[in-house]
Amino acid sequence: MKQLFVFGACAALLAGCSPGKPAAPKAPPPAAAARFNTDLPMPELMGHMVDPGAFMYWKGSGTEVTLKGEKDLAPAPNDQAGWDTLVSGATILWQAGNVLQLPGNVRAPEADWMKYAQLLTERAVIAREAAEKHDKKAVFEEGAKLYEVCVACHEEYVIQPGIKANGVAKGNPLPDFPADIKAKMEARAKGQ
Repeated sequence: MKQLFVFGACAALLAGCSPGKPAAPKAPPPAAAARFNTDLPMPELMGHMVDPGAFMYWKGSGTEVTLKGEKDLAPAPNDQAGWDTLVSGATILWQAGNVLQLPGNVRAPEADWMKYAQLLTERAVIAREAAEKHDKKAVFEEGAKLYEVCVACHEEYVIQPGIKANGVAKGNPLPDFPADIKAKMEARAKGQ
């Protein structure tokens, strides 16, 4: 009886261990749908992402002319940190163009908005490559192309809506020149 019990227990264990039907594979968990929080107002997005990226890039190209002479703004060939700053600025702009296309960030007319956002990304990719190559001339040229995108977009989405809402600025929107400079300008105009 004891042997029969041991034999039965072994048979039960062997049956439990024997290969049966393979278990059906578990279905992968459903992919989570992308969710974007685009609550940040556009002026904040521009002021904290697009503008800093653009200025990081633009400050490292071209020349600055002062009373002391010309100053080359491009990083020196061995200034890796300076070139990395340009790469970072272009990278921020690259991704900013993507962020501007997210649902909730798009402005009407949508086709123009998407065109400018995509152009920002396309040009930022090229600008980044110029910075990675330490190519001063290309950095300057690509920076100008980035500037063109910004100006065109701002004209359509900031300047013209402002004029439409508030009218053309009245008077001279710029402050007057200091008195000594103004006197020199007037003297020059008179041919003195």
